[in-house]
Amino acid sequence: MDKSYFVHESSYIDEPCEIGKGVKIWHFSHVMKNSKIGENCNIGQNVVISPEVILGRNCKIQNNVSIYTGVICEDDVFLGPSMVFTNVINPRSAVNRKNEYAKTVVGKGASIGANATIICGNRIGKFAFIGAGAVVTKDVADYAMVVGNPAKHVGWMSEHGQKLDFNGDNRARCVQSDEWYELKNGMVKKMK
Repeated sequence: MDKSYFVHESSYIDEPCEIGKGVKIWHFSHVMKNSKIGENCNIGQNVVISPEVILGRNCKIQNNVSIYTGVICEDDVFLGPSMVFTNVINPRSAVNRKNEYAKTVVGKGASIGANATIICGNRIGKFAFIGAGAVVTKDVADYAMVVGNPAKHVGWMSEHGQKLDFNGDNRARCVQSDEWYELKNGMVKKMK
């Protein structure tokens, strides 16, 4: 067994799959074949990573999360406890729809809160913040904060997880990082 990552003895790793250096996979988790897990990811207890899932570097997956085929998480993604992905729009037990799995992309640095549900086929923008229990039914913009069922846009977040309050000239400062952001045409960008 490769010693460049840790797997708890109660977990299963199917072959082939790629697991990066420094990854930690905790109790009762299952990583299925052809999945890719980037360096320094932390996979909590009772997590299922289905075939062909891709996790970037430094992702944090909390307990009781199932990541289904079709999901791609870019670097630095946080998936809160018991949040849910789907991968078929109209599932039926008696109808095989494995050839209809929809792609869901979670952008770099995005956070998805506990018990949130992400309906397949949507893109979660980079550094977006999905509130606990939200049900995401459409794309979420970069830096957007969404809450509720269905999820509605209620504000903007910095890369450091601070709510951004834009002033009259559509600029906001993240106090934690001393970085400035600009709101233009309904999109937020970090200023250089």
